[in-house]
Amino acid sequence: MQKNLAMLQCSMYIMDHRNEMALTSVWGRTRKDTTMTNDMTKMMQEMMASFPMDTNAMTDAFKTSAALGEKMSKVALEAASKSTEISAKLTTDTLSKMGEITKIKDEPADYSKAVTDFASAQAELVAEHMAAFAEVAKKVQMETVELMLAAGKDFSEDATAAVKKATNEVTTAAKKAATAK
Repeated sequence: MQKNLAMLQCSMYIMDHRNEMALTSVWGRTRKDTTMTNDMTKMMQEMMASFPMDTNAMTDAFKTSAALGEKMSKVALEAASKSTEISAKLTTDTLSKMGEITKIKDEPADYSKAVTDFASAQAELVAEHMAAFAEVAKKVQMETVELMLAAGKDFSEDATAAVKKATNEVTTAAKKAATAK
């Protein structure tokens, strides 16, 4: 109700200024003897005043969003750090096992055995490290779901508080308008 009334007042105000601008083009000046720039500035100020806005609700929503971003960044950075550690360990282990392949062998069959042993050891090593990567991914997934659920709750609480406040303001304005008649 309050919003509709404010919109109607704003529309009437804009129409009044349009008529005034039409008069300006005919007579070369406004009724109030002000410049068009001042009229537009004043009109915008009055229009914005007709639509009161609770900046606290916007500030709270921004803070909630920033906190979520910070927590999500922390999860991502921890996962990247752990993944880097796993990759470095895999590389180190692989390079240490390659030493056996590069050693000089007495028999040609020993080279084949060394490569086969390396491939077998590498398969085990990769399986272990892939399991470690899977654990990191699982942890990130769980933490992300927890953060999203908590954020949904926070946003819901913020929205509920904003709606309650707006309802109270509209009710108060409606009561004032009813008593003014």
